[in-house]
Amino acid sequence: MEQIGQAQETRDQRMPSPSTMPRLLIADDHDLVRETLSDYLANAGGMEIAQANCLETALDQIRHEGPFDLVLLDFTMPEMSLPDGLTQALALNAPGPVALITGTAPDVMGRRALDCGAAGFLPKTMAPAALLAAIRSILSGGTHAPEEVMQADVHPLSRHSLTPREREVLQRLCEAKSNKEIARELDVQEVTVKLHVKTLSRKLNARNRTHVAMIARDLDLL
Repeated sequence: MEQIGQAQETRDQRMPSPSTMPRLLIADDHDLVRETLSDYLANAGGMEIAQANCLETALDQIRHEGPFDLVLLDFTMPEMSLPDGLTQALALNAPGPVALITGTAPDVMGRRALDCGAAGFLPKTMAPAALLAAIRSILSGGTHAPEEVMQADVHPLSRHSLTPREREVLQRLCEAKSNKEIARELDVQEVTVKLHVKTLSRKLNARNRTHVAMIARDLDLL
């Protein structure tokens, strides 16, 4: 994504007339990412861009200004979830497509998003030209996601893959309880809870305890 700010429009690239400009809505809670992406797509892609900083704002904009030719939703922004957030956006933006953009979501979440109706799952690490090509493909009726996402097993982990104690810890992580609170409720040492959190992070390929809870929710592990 950081490459986008440095990308330049080629001299022979023609800007479409205002009447034919694709209308996009980009929803991302990271201001710099959202504005940089919007500027790039407007200047290099000849697109009309609207912006939102959370899911609820995006849904309101779709209601009042949509449908858009494409809605891009940040996978980890406030209020966003699978399948609910995506389903709401799809219903409101019909017949226009909805795609997800992501910085760190695991491949399995991308595969699940596609299965839930997303037209694309676009990493923020994509080169500017590749991102623009992917968006144009989606606007033309296609679907775009990295090959590893397309091939991901949508059910790599189930609630049966976790031990009873791991499920107990996971439940309390999803309730935003601290290690000390979890240890007290389960009558175990706090270091034991820390070990379970570490194991859960490894099994779910999560960055931290918050990411563990988010992935568990989206994979319906509880």
